[in-house]
Amino acid sequence: MKKLFFLWIITISLPFLTGCEDFLSLQSYTTKDSESFPRTEEDATQMLTGVYSSLVRTHNGGYFWYAMLAADERFGGGGINDRGPQAISHLLCTGNTQTNSIWTSHYTAIANANATLAALENMETSEAIIQKIGEAKILRAHFYFSLVQLLGDVPIMKSAPEDLAAAQAAPPQATQEEIYAFIVKDLWDAYNSMPTCKWNTYPSGTLTKWAAAGMLGRVYLFYTGFYQKSVLPMEGGGQVTGDQVAAALKDCIDNSGHVLVDDFRSLWSYTNSQSKPDYPYAKDAPTWVMDGENPEHIFVVKLIVHNSYPSSTYTNNIAMSCGPAMGPNSNYKTMFPLGQGWGMGPVNTRFYDDWVKDEPDDLRRKASIWHYKEETYFEGIGEARVELPCEDVYFKNQAGADRRLEQTGLWNKKIISIRSYKTPGGDLWGSFLSSPAYFDQPNDVFMHNNGQDLIWLRYADVLLMHSEITKTADGLNSVRARVNLPAVAYSLDAIQKERRHELAFEAIRWGDIRRWHIAEDVLDRKYGVEIENDTKFTHMQPQNAQTCAERYRRTKGFWPISQTQIDLDPTLKQNAGWENYTEVLYSAWTDKE
Repeated sequence: MKKLFFLWIITISLPFLTGCEDFLSLQSYTTKDSESFPRTEEDATQMLTGVYSSLVRTHNGGYFWYAMLAADERFGGGGINDRGPQAISHLLCTGNTQTNSIWTSHYTAIANANATLAALENMETSEAIIQKIGEAKILRAHFYFSLVQLLGDVPIMKSAPEDLAAAQAAPPQATQEEIYAFIVKDLWDAYNSMPTCKWNTYPSGTLTKWAAAGMLGRVYLFYTGFYQKSVLPMEGGGQVTGDQVAAALKDCIDNSGHVLVDDFRSLWSYTNSQSKPDYPYAKDAPTWVMDGENPEHIFVVKLIVHNSYPSSTYTNNIAMSCGPAMGPNSNYKTMFPLGQGWGMGPVNTRFYDDWVKDEPDDLRRKASIWHYKEETYFEGIGEARVELPCEDVYFKNQAGADRRLEQTGLWNKKIISIRSYKTPGGDLWGSFLSSPAYFDQPNDVFMHNNGQDLIWLRYADVLLMHSEITKTADGLNSVRARVNLPAVAYSLDAIQKERRHELAFEAIRWGDIRRWHIAEDVLDRKYGVEIENDTKFTHMQPQNAQTCAERYRRTKGFWPISQTQIDLDPTLKQNAGWENYTEVLYSAWTDKE
């Protein structure tokens, strides 16, 4: 059965490479064949585009989603029937096949990358082909890094099959060390072979050697921290040291052209030119540094809508899902510029309170978190316009909204639906991107036009990773200087707080608390926070006999391998803490007060 499954993965992935029947053959992956391999750079680009498109399919419900909800920054939220995000936030499951789509989407993406690499490596060598090979290796490493952090021991598909028999030979479950060794080899090869260039040499979204350097930093810190090792393993018997990773990050700092944007607020789309004038908090902020033009972006999933395809726009499902869900008769103007969504991922009030205590003068707190007690909105037009507090109307407007759970009145501002006015004080666009100033989308529906790119890695993280690996304060203080905070001496406590604040809500906190071995200490701090459940106020509580800290002790932060895959291959070993899923099944929110 497993042989058939992996053959299916390989087969269905091939049409996505180009959409052309020329690439559907399983024949001759290791020898040149003019019938089945790209002959021009344009053909190679078309194949590689298929691998990039896999990012769109894997980001929805994948690592970013789990890491975002499982950490201590936010709750699952959503409506009474949105068991998925609530279960993740409580480190529980909704069924024994919960992660099956993650498995299939990532292995399809890996098969795409393998086939593309097999083709590219058989083309005549040039700088352009070397660049594309590096891009494919970074993508493959990214897909495996997401899988191994989520599911632990998973099979490694190292290459495209040479023939049908090879396609039927399913790879065995690998150890995590073997998987990391494979990831490191891809990233190290990519970093050392790809052309040295400025960040904007290639079209927006193209991965460069600086993405390989940044990914090496992230992999090094997680692997050496979580597994308590001193170096990275590398397939073939080599290893990569902290000094080598630090040198790659310093290379990025010195030579990539990536820089911090001047104002932290302009990183986030609520400062776009159409929303900013009507948003009291942001009206005096610099305008959004638009996706594709942002020198801080190193690795992004391109989700921006495209003028040529107005009926098939991409959607940032994270942003759409995390927009507030208000009642049927409510006025979204009172939460401007936040747009409509499913009400998932409300911010943990304790996270906000910790921030006030740790860094009271940090402008990033209000730049990152919409707090119903602090925000204001405009009502009226022209001289009649007045500024009013959101607190007076917030919970009244929430009533009846899909029986929402785990709501706090705090929302992230970084990755969320953002709206703008069609006319001053009049109707709202479903998304600011629908306005004529941006993409003038005729299909102005909130579920379709949340097209902001999803950021996986930005330059601020490179600076902080370099500081952490070298135990120096230069990068850390560069990040602090941007928001007018005083310089500090390097310490683990300082870097932990700085990463928590600078990178909040960017799906990085979950990996950080795991590698720092503080997850058990911080996860139970979700409990006791006041929340609104279906218009009634209560407190966040454990939803199982096991608390989040206990769930983490048992699972170490890994999620269950889908029973679908175990049925296909009974040799697959289930991850600890998930052997009997009925004991950790989340079915409905239980109020114990």
